[in-house]
Amino acid sequence: MGAADVEAVWRIESARIVAALTRFTGDFALAEDAAQEAVAQALVSWPLVPPTNPAGWLMATARRRAIDEIRRRTALQDRHALLAAGSAVDEEVDPDKIDDDVLALMFISCHPVLSPEARVALTLRVVGGLSSEEIARAFLVSVPTVQARITRGKKTIAAAGVPFELPPADERRQRLGGVLSVLYVIFTEGSTATSGDRLLRPDLAYEAIRLARTLVALQPDEPEVHGLLALCELTAARFPARTGPDGSPILLEDQDRRRWDFSAIRRGLAALVKASTRGLGHYGLQAAIAAAHATAPSVEETDWDRIVVLYEALGRVAPSPVVELNRAVAVAMASGPAQALVIVDELIASDRLPGSHLVPTVRGELLARLGRRPEARAELELAARLCANQRERSVLLRKAAALG
Repeated sequence: MGAADVEAVWRIESARIVAALTRFTGDFALAEDAAQEAVAQALVSWPLVPPTNPAGWLMATARRRAIDEIRRRTALQDRHALLAAGSAVDEEVDPDKIDDDVLALMFISCHPVLSPEARVALTLRVVGGLSSEEIARAFLVSVPTVQARITRGKKTIAAAGVPFELPPADERRQRLGGVLSVLYVIFTEGSTATSGDRLLRPDLAYEAIRLARTLVALQPDEPEVHGLLALCELTAARFPARTGPDGSPILLEDQDRRRWDFSAIRRGLAALVKASTRGLGHYGLQAAIAAAHATAPSVEETDWDRIVVLYEALGRVAPSPVVELNRAVAVAMASGPAQALVIVDELIASDRLPGSHLVPTVRGELLARLGRRPEARAELELAARLCANQRERSVLLRKAAALG
């Protein structure tokens, strides 16, 4: 067994292992460190002596590492005695079992005491099983930056005395939005990278989908969990057609819809049905918009009127300038660019998206459709200057140049 096998087992089992160790040691940081040390040992040992039960091997090795560390902490000798006497950590890992430990781990990783950056890094590390290098590569930051976020996050959790337990039902519902928002941030960065030379970071997006599926299994009665999964599935379904062979972006109207992932669309639509049981929330409404695109034969045959109504509903549930900007795009398709330009100009007047390349991008498109070519070109050139993603910037410059 090589490094790829270790990585595969770790990606699947890491959350259960860290969760079980945290429950029995009572120390989140110790559990995560011990699990990482077990992976490092596996990289050396498995090629020489492949284990018959890889998940059990990782659990047992991580347990021993945790006990060794507890032995060095004289103040924790009572806890060591409990572990040494044999505890449930010795149980074999059931690869088909998803229990409340993993859900508790998600809530700890997304705890409100942490900064948003630390929540994302910890969730990807301890729940998703990604390495610091993978997280750094995905978000285009340095490895030391990621490691610092993880270390600070673990220290913050310890200092705040966050217990390893599921929050009470009422508090869980209140904090579920925080967990969903972390997964949403991870998926969004994967589906349209903020910066760098790639439009998509599919590995990151698919990791968010995997985590969303886990959350659905753990919280099957929460509609918004299904809503987020539906949104991710329906958006990711278009990935195969969103870039050309060289990685250059392909606009929606130019995409070969035959290349869309129709299995993902079916999964997304099924999740959307479950999200609709008690009325659509923030993520469910976004999923419904994605569904309107995913089921349309072409841009021209898309139900833009329905999309406008959905954006209006989303603006009431979760108002934001980005929602208003997207509503403007839908209004332009349903009723023409003049009405949409009024919405965009109101956003500019209120300065609700300062420094964003999205506003001049949309305004430039609308001005071009209205025949105001010099103004349109200036807006698109401004958008290119503000855009940090090299692929998106090249598209904007190409459009600006076409306007003469």
